[in-house]
Amino acid sequence: MGKKLVMAQKRGETRALCLGVAMVACAVITYYILGTAMLPLFQKSVWTQESTCHLIETNIRDQEELEGKKVPQYPCLWVNVSAVGRWAVLYHTEDTRDQNQQCSYIPRSLDNYQVARADVEKVRARFHEHQVFYCFSATRENETSVLYRRLYGPQALLFFLFWPTFLLTGGLLIIAMVKINQSLSILAAQK
Repeated sequence: MGKKLVMAQKRGETRALCLGVAMVACAVITYYILGTAMLPLFQKSVWTQESTCHLIETNIRDQEELEGKKVPQYPCLWVNVSAVGRWAVLYHTEDTRDQNQQCSYIPRSLDNYQVARADVEKVRARFHEHQVFYCFSATRENETSVLYRRLYGPQALLFFLFWPTFLLTGGLLIIAMVKINQSLSILAAQK
Protein backbone atom coordinates (compact mmCIF):
# COMPACT_ATOMS: atom_id res chain seq x y z
CA MET A 1 0.00 0.00 0.00
CA GLY A 2 2.89 2.38 0.73
CA LYS A 3 4.33 1.90 -2.76
CA LYS A 4 0.94 2.72 -4.40
CA LEU A 5 0.69 5.87 -2.30
CA VAL A 6 4.19 6.98 -3.33
CA MET A 7 3.44 6.31 -7.02
CA ALA A 8 0.15 8.26 -6.83
CA GLN A 9 1.97 11.08 -5.05
CA LYS A 10 4.63 11.23 -7.78
CA ARG A 11 1.98 11.27 -10.51
CA GLY A 12 0.15 14.09 -8.74
CA GLU A 13 3.40 16.03 -8.32
CA THR A 14 4.21 15.58 -12.00
CA ARG A 15 0.77 16.81 -13.03
CA ALA A 16 1.01 19.80 -10.69
CA LEU A 17 4.46 20.67 -12.05
CA CYS A 18 3.14 20.43 -15.63
CA LEU A 19 0.22 22.71 -14.69
CA GLY A 20 2.58 25.26 -13.11
CA VAL A 21 4.95 25.23 -16.09
CA ALA A 22 2.02 25.54 -18.52
CA MET A 23 0.67 28.53 -16.58
CA VAL A 24 4.08 30.22 -16.61
CA ALA A 25 4.47 29.52 -20.34
CA CYS A 26 1.00 30.97 -21.09
CA ALA A 27 1.85 34.06 -19.04
CA VAL A 28 5.12 34.59 -20.92
CA ILE A 29 3.38 34.22 -24.29
CA THR A 30 0.65 36.67 -23.21
CA TYR A 31 3.26 39.17 -22.00
CA TYR A 32 4.97 38.92 -25.40
CA ILE A 33 1.72 39.48 -27.29
CA LEU A 34 0.76 42.42 -25.09
CA GLY A 35 4.27 43.84 -25.38
CA THR A 36 4.13 43.80 -29.16
CA ALA A 37 0.47 44.78 -29.61
CA MET A 38 -0.58 47.05 -26.72
CA LEU A 39 2.62 48.67 -25.49
CA PRO A 40 3.31 50.52 -28.79
CA LEU A 41 -0.24 51.93 -28.74
CA PHE A 42 0.26 53.05 -25.14
CA GLN A 43 3.60 54.69 -26.00
CA LYS A 44 2.18 56.31 -29.16
CA SER A 45 -0.64 57.99 -27.25
CA VAL A 46 0.28 61.67 -26.87
CA TRP A 47 -2.84 62.69 -24.93
CA THR A 48 -1.39 62.40 -21.45
CA GLN A 49 -2.26 65.74 -19.86
CA GLU A 50 -5.59 65.74 -18.03
CA SER A 51 -7.33 69.09 -18.30
CA THR A 52 -10.74 70.67 -17.91
CA CYS A 53 -12.82 71.21 -21.03
CA HIS A 54 -15.60 73.76 -21.40
CA LEU A 55 -18.23 73.08 -24.05
CA ILE A 56 -18.44 75.72 -26.78
CA GLU A 57 -20.78 74.11 -29.31
CA THR A 58 -22.13 70.80 -30.54
CA ASN A 59 -23.42 70.08 -33.99
CA ILE A 60 -24.93 66.96 -35.55
CA ARG A 61 -23.69 66.59 -39.08
CA ASP A 62 -25.30 64.54 -41.77
CA GLN A 63 -23.66 63.54 -45.02
CA GLU A 64 -24.96 66.46 -47.04
CA GLU A 65 -23.58 68.98 -44.53
CA LEU A 66 -19.98 67.82 -44.86
CA GLU A 67 -18.98 70.03 -47.80
CA GLY A 68 -19.03 67.39 -50.50
CA LYS A 69 -16.31 65.27 -48.90
CA LYS A 70 -16.80 61.52 -49.13
CA VAL A 71 -17.75 60.25 -45.67
CA PRO A 72 -19.76 57.28 -44.41
CA GLN A 73 -23.54 57.66 -44.35
CA TYR A 74 -24.23 58.09 -40.66
CA PRO A 75 -24.90 61.08 -38.45
CA CYS A 76 -21.89 62.24 -36.53
CA LEU A 77 -21.46 64.60 -33.62
CA TRP A 78 -19.05 67.52 -33.87
CA VAL A 79 -17.99 69.01 -30.52
CA ASN A 80 -15.90 72.15 -30.01
CA VAL A 81 -14.44 72.79 -26.57
CA SER A 82 -12.12 75.19 -24.82
CA ALA A 83 -9.24 73.32 -23.21
CA VAL A 84 -5.90 74.52 -21.82
CA GLY A 85 -6.77 78.08 -22.79
CA ARG A 86 -7.38 77.37 -26.49
CA TRP A 87 -10.11 76.19 -28.85
CA ALA A 88 -10.02 72.46 -29.67
CA VAL A 89 -12.03 69.68 -31.28
CA LEU A 90 -13.15 66.94 -28.89
CA TYR A 91 -12.84 63.31 -30.02
CA HIS A 92 -14.38 60.44 -28.10
CA THR A 93 -11.25 58.19 -28.25
CA GLU A 94 -8.02 57.82 -30.21
CA ASP A 95 -9.78 55.47 -32.61
CA THR A 96 -12.55 57.98 -33.33
CA ARG A 97 -9.95 60.48 -34.49
CA ASP A 98 -8.30 57.87 -36.71
CA GLN A 99 -11.61 56.67 -38.24
CA ASN A 100 -13.05 60.05 -39.22
CA GLN A 101 -11.50 63.38 -38.30
CA GLN A 102 -14.75 65.21 -39.11
CA CYS A 103 -16.66 63.42 -36.32
CA SER A 104 -16.18 63.83 -32.58
CA TYR A 105 -18.40 60.85 -31.84
CA ILE A 106 -19.30 57.97 -34.15
CA PRO A 107 -22.45 56.04 -33.14
CA ARG A 108 -22.20 52.37 -32.23
CA SER A 109 -24.93 51.09 -34.54
CA LEU A 110 -24.26 52.22 -38.09
CA ASP A 111 -26.72 49.83 -39.74
CA ASN A 112 -29.90 51.70 -38.85
CA TYR A 113 -29.84 55.46 -39.44
CA GLN A 114 -32.64 56.22 -36.96
CA VAL A 115 -30.95 54.29 -34.13
CA ALA A 116 -27.63 55.98 -34.92
CA ARG A 117 -29.28 59.40 -34.94
CA ALA A 118 -30.94 58.71 -31.56
CA ASP A 119 -27.59 57.61 -30.12
CA VAL A 120 -25.92 60.81 -31.34
CA GLU A 121 -28.76 62.95 -29.95
CA LYS A 122 -28.43 61.25 -26.55
CA VAL A 123 -24.68 61.93 -26.42
CA ARG A 124 -25.26 65.53 -27.47
CA ALA A 125 -27.83 65.97 -24.69
CA ARG A 126 -25.30 64.62 -22.15
CA PHE A 127 -22.75 67.18 -23.29
CA HIS A 128 -25.28 69.98 -22.85
CA GLU A 129 -26.11 68.72 -19.32
CA HIS A 130 -22.44 68.62 -18.26
CA GLN A 131 -20.78 71.53 -20.01
CA VAL A 132 -17.56 71.31 -17.95
CA PHE A 133 -15.80 67.94 -17.89
CA TYR A 134 -12.36 66.36 -17.82
CA CYS A 135 -10.57 65.62 -21.06
CA PHE A 136 -7.09 64.63 -22.21
CA SER A 137 -4.93 66.99 -24.21
CA ALA A 138 -1.56 66.61 -25.86
CA THR A 139 1.49 68.32 -24.43
CA ARG A 140 2.32 69.80 -27.84
CA GLU A 141 1.44 73.46 -28.29
CA ASN A 142 0.05 73.23 -31.84
CA GLU A 143 -2.35 70.33 -31.13
CA THR A 144 -5.98 71.39 -31.74
CA SER A 145 -7.71 68.20 -30.60
CA VAL A 146 -8.47 66.67 -27.23
CA LEU A 147 -9.87 63.31 -26.15
CA TYR A 148 -12.84 62.60 -23.95
CA ARG A 149 -11.56 59.12 -23.01
CA ARG A 150 -8.19 57.45 -23.52
CA LEU A 151 -8.27 53.88 -24.79
CA TYR A 152 -4.59 53.31 -24.18
CA GLY A 153 -4.07 54.89 -20.77
CA PRO A 154 -2.39 53.51 -17.67
CA GLN A 155 -5.63 51.94 -16.38
CA ALA A 156 -6.07 49.95 -19.59
CA LEU A 157 -2.47 48.78 -19.45
CA LEU A 158 -2.92 47.59 -15.85
CA PHE A 159 -6.16 45.85 -16.83
CA PHE A 160 -4.44 44.01 -19.68
CA LEU A 161 -1.50 42.99 -17.48
CA PHE A 162 -3.64 41.66 -14.60
CA TRP A 163 -4.43 38.18 -15.98
CA PRO A 164 -0.93 37.34 -17.24
CA THR A 165 0.47 38.43 -13.88
CA PHE A 166 -2.14 36.30 -12.12
CA LEU A 167 -1.18 33.29 -14.30
CA LEU A 168 2.53 33.83 -13.72
CA THR A 169 2.14 34.18 -9.95
CA GLY A 170 -0.17 31.17 -9.72
CA GLY A 171 2.15 29.00 -11.82
CA LEU A 172 5.21 29.96 -9.79
CA LEU A 173 3.33 29.28 -6.54
CA ILE A 174 2.29 25.82 -7.74
CA ILE A 175 5.86 25.00 -8.77
CA ALA A 176 7.22 26.29 -5.45
CA MET A 177 4.67 24.29 -3.41
CA VAL A 178 5.49 21.07 -5.29
CA LYS A 179 9.23 21.59 -4.81
CA ILE A 180 8.78 22.36 -1.09
CA ASN A 181 6.59 19.25 -0.75
CA GLN A 182 9.25 17.12 -2.49
CA SER A 183 12.07 18.44 -0.29
CA LEU A 184 9.99 17.89 2.88
CA SER A 185 9.21 14.34 1.72
CA ILE A 186 12.93 13.66 1.22
CA LEU A 187 13.74 15.08 4.68
CA ALA A 188 10.99 12.97 6.28
CA ALA A 189 12.21 9.83 4.48
CA GLN A 190 15.80 10.39 5.70
CA LYS A 191 14.69 10.47 9.36
